[in-house]
Amino acid sequence: MDTDTPKKIRIGVLALQGDFEAHIKALADVGVEGIAVRLPKHLADLNGIILPGGESTAIGKLMKLYGLQEPLQQKIREGFPLWGTCAGLILLASETDNALAGQPLLASMHIRVRRNTFGSQRESFETDLSVPVLGETPFHAVFIRGPSIEEVGPQVEVLARLDDGTIVAVREGHLLGTAFHPELAQVAGHRDARFHDYFLRIVQSVKG
Repeated sequence: MDTDTPKKIRIGVLALQGDFEAHIKALADVGVEGIAVRLPKHLADLNGIILPGGESTAIGKLMKLYGLQEPLQQKIREGFPLWGTCAGLILLASETDNALAGQPLLASMHIRVRRNTFGSQRESFETDLSVPVLGETPFHAVFIRGPSIEEVGPQVEVLARLDDGTIVAVREGHLLGTAFHPELAQVAGHRDARFHDYFLRIVQSVKG
């Protein structure tokens, strides 16, 4: 009997605040088990983690309160795949335009992020993006009080820009960042999980 059956991939979604449930559903669409992460013990046996959108200040403070900040930073140093969407992107950035005093950040991606680039909730918008790593079909991106990426380090790959050149998706090795909400994207009335599939490929490449 073969006892070396590969373990099922399990991806955690930080579930402190924000729409983490939509990410778990999108992960199911690509055949992956999504695990709600609220405490350090929930990090065990995961292959990757998604930091969802929401309110970055609240998520950062709760992340510290529940003892998750240092374990997540350690995992990043070990090459663990993380994906930050919207507020999650802010938490990953090494620099922001107006970091609040006492705001906990993971500060692991060599990018400078500008918060609320596109205005308040009322200025939320949707647009089709060209994302070559996802194929020729444009990706319908949903921006809700979204940040933008003002500067990137030499090791950072730009994955997508708006028509005016604003950077809205990046990758740095095992780290992925999007300024929008891929978990809300739809095509022909169905969820478009291509970004989740792309993150899964990053996880698989690290997992070997």
